[in-house]
Amino acid sequence: MAGGVSVGKRASGLVPKATLNAVEAISANKKSNNNPIVVIDNYDSFTYNLCQYMGELGFHFEVYRNDELTVEELKRKNPRGVLISPGPGAPQDSGISLQTVLELGPTVPLFGVCMGLQCIGEAFGGKIVRAPHGVMHGKSSMVYYDEKGEDGVLAGLSNPFLAGRYHSLVIEKGSFPDDELEVTAWTEDGLIMAARHKKYKHLQGVQFHPESIITPEGKTIVHNFVKLIERSEAVGS
Repeated sequence: MAGGVSVGKRASGLVPKATLNAVEAISANKKSNNNPIVVIDNYDSFTYNLCQYMGELGFHFEVYRNDELTVEELKRKNPRGVLISPGPGAPQDSGISLQTVLELGPTVPLFGVCMGLQCIGEAFGGKIVRAPHGVMHGKSSMVYYDEKGEDGVLAGLSNPFLAGRYHSLVIEKGSFPDDELEVTAWTEDGLIMAARHKKYKHLQGVQFHPESIITPEGKTIVHNFVKLIERSEAVGS
């Protein structure tokens, strides 16, 4: 679900939001690694707010719609990281997103937002169900988290923090695949708001929208994802 803003500012200039083919932002300050962070756009205009944050932080990214390239083509791009955007519908409507979680998630830092988290949950065996209180469109909630002392996308946030929610589906608690994933954030009524892989700590997602104006600390979350990429590269170098 999304709101519509027509133009998004990038590090390389103004990019019309209608232009979805391989939108790219390159910062003169971040040329040490020319491989992109690839954003899979699930046909959602909130995607561009996420990209705007990365552009403002000075990182090279490319955006592709979820049916614009195959997973094999994505692999050949050798991305530094992958961000799976929000989108309408359920994970089965998300093009290559589910397969990307399974095939790239073990080796490439991956961050799922809203539907992106649901793709992570379903990829590892969880059920995606209707949220018990119906559609959340622009609803703000307090979110509590515990990353167990390890660096993650929520590092440094207030606890609890205010988050903007735009969703009608959630990962079902009763089928949550806790052999593979761990819950890292939740609402006061116990809905799953963030999770990550137990083995592949660079594979994480959030149910809320960090790019929403009603998530005041959201830019920190996007920055934490980029820092997670940089830490993974440092370990692998």
